[in-house]
Amino acid sequence: MPSERPPDILFTAFEPSGDDEAASVIRALRERYPGVRIAAWGGPRMRDAGAEIIELTGADPVMGIPGPSKIREHLSINRRIERWLASHSVRVHVPVDSPAANFPICAIAKKRGIKVVHLVAPQVWAWGSWRVGKLRRSTDLVLCLLPFEESFFNERGIRAEFIGHHLFDDYRGPDEPFSTAKLREIDHQAAGFIDGSPRVALLPGSRAKEHHANFPILLETFQALRSEFPGLAGVVASLGPSATDRLRDIADAGRGWPDELDLAEAQTDAVIRWCDVALVVSGTVTLQVARQQRPMIVVYKTGKLFYNIVGKRLVSTPFFTLPNLIAGREVVPELVPHFGGHEPLLERARTLLETTDAADRQRAELGEVVDRFLGRASAVNAADAIARVAGLGPLREEPSSETPGLDD
Repeated sequence: MPSERPPDILFTAFEPSGDDEAASVIRALRERYPGVRIAAWGGPRMRDAGAEIIELTGADPVMGIPGPSKIREHLSINRRIERWLASHSVRVHVPVDSPAANFPICAIAKKRGIKVVHLVAPQVWAWGSWRVGKLRRSTDLVLCLLPFEESFFNERGIRAEFIGHHLFDDYRGPDEPFSTAKLREIDHQAAGFIDGSPRVALLPGSRAKEHHANFPILLETFQALRSEFPGLAGVVASLGPSATDRLRDIADAGRGWPDELDLAEAQTDAVIRWCDVALVVSGTVTLQVARQQRPMIVVYKTGKLFYNIVGKRLVSTPFFTLPNLIAGREVVPELVPHFGGHEPLLERARTLLETTDAADRQRAELGEVVDRFLGRASAVNAADAIARVAGLGPLREEPSSETPGLDD
């Protein structure tokens, strides 16, 4: 039987990053439209923001091509969503990132006459460009987090808006990268890290596959730098206990955990603020580093055979690192894809540590990249766009002066 209070909006998110992105938008929607009803296949942060969670998702995210068990799992989810939509009235479906998981749900929603607003643009500009037609058929609006995406989609007949990125919602420029309260918290965390000079951050990514492929060469680079810079210290940024256990196991399987290498859980911004140079596995974290204008080298190791057979045919972008994509040139040294050992990473790290001009030049160029996000409150912009497509009408109360979700 239909719900007595059918939700106006359905969110579907299948990764922790999507849970984070959706949560701030859900909170903004509920603040600006107190009566809005939101349901979701999503994570705990979306639940805490005020969504009715039909099923919890995101516990086992997959990057790249999913295996048979993951495909079967999503086929089952799709059937449950289709049954759920049959008994609930939904105005707008908001798929959050994860295009492989969300595209079939978008098709289900469109068949029922439901509007579709993509939160986080599928990266068809980077790989799998044939998906442009599929996206055009399965969306009414794409909300873009990166500045170059809006024109890319509009030029291909897909309505799109650049809303900004949640990482920069409280960004006020290089002298105010965070709110005063947030900066105080970050400085307090950084004060507890290992002492030494120079200081190198190791940012090994978020997924197990990334850790196993990339953390060994980050460790090798750190150990080589230690032999050249005797006072050098490092901190590894871990997302949480399970990641910490995995990283320590990877180190133990090699030469062991290096001396003068600290580890911090769930303190990535503090690790970045602490460092002089960051060794970064490619991903959204590159924007976190750019926000604080810390020089970085970006790496992403993958299988050479797979890339030569499959990857080259999928990829359609000259750069992989987000700051370089936004700048349209190589601002940050990137070893992506990378098939070899640690030596190229060591060479570039050495240059940044020894050459003040190279580090200063990268800092200045990163400042130009992040300035593209100034003055945009992504959560509020997304909420307004979704509300407009949903036909929610004028605001029922004025929003607060602070952007929702900044301190989450």
